Amino acid sequence: MRQRWKLSGGLLALTVVLGGCGAAEESSPVIVGSLSTSSTHPAAPAPAPTTATGHPIAVSAAQIPAVDTYADQALIDRTEWTDAVDGRRLLVYPTDAGRQDTFPTAGERAWQEILVDAPDADSPGMRDQFMCHWDFARIVAPNKPSWNLEPWRPAVGYQETVNALCNPGGPER
Repeated sequence: MRQRWKLSGGLLALTVVLGGCGAAEESSPVIVGSLSTSSTHPAAPAPAPTTATGHPIAVSAAQIPAVDTYADQALIDRTEWTDAVDGRRLLVYPTDAGRQDTFPTAGERAWQEILVDAPDADSPGMRDQFMCHWDFARIVAPNKPSWNLEPWRPAVGYQETVNALCNPGGPER
């Protein structure tokens, strides 16, 4: 399975290419949710997915977890501050549970775990970078060893952070 992301008009579309017994066929883009225009990540679950034309996509109750099966497990293994060519960087190492938990409030729980370990990470820009990684980067790059958060990046709000592929102010070096 191959995935492509496309951001258009405040909606994030995921195009999935499935490989199977026959030739791979590209499906139509599926909207996986609309992005918040607020400067912080919404605390409530994301709105129901819609198509590019605004029509709702049917989502079964089985697709939305009713219980956090990872509630008793740590989502973040550790954090580590490093110095990079462009400034300080917080490396966030998620646990296997942190890579797999899809419960609506798990991202906020993971952020709180980070703040216990690295309280100086508490800034809107760092939170937006983390939530971008939580919501999207862990799907696109599920085996990336760490998620890198940089305090020197501008705090541009959650949507602009996502638009910048979690790296507002320039690419990661």
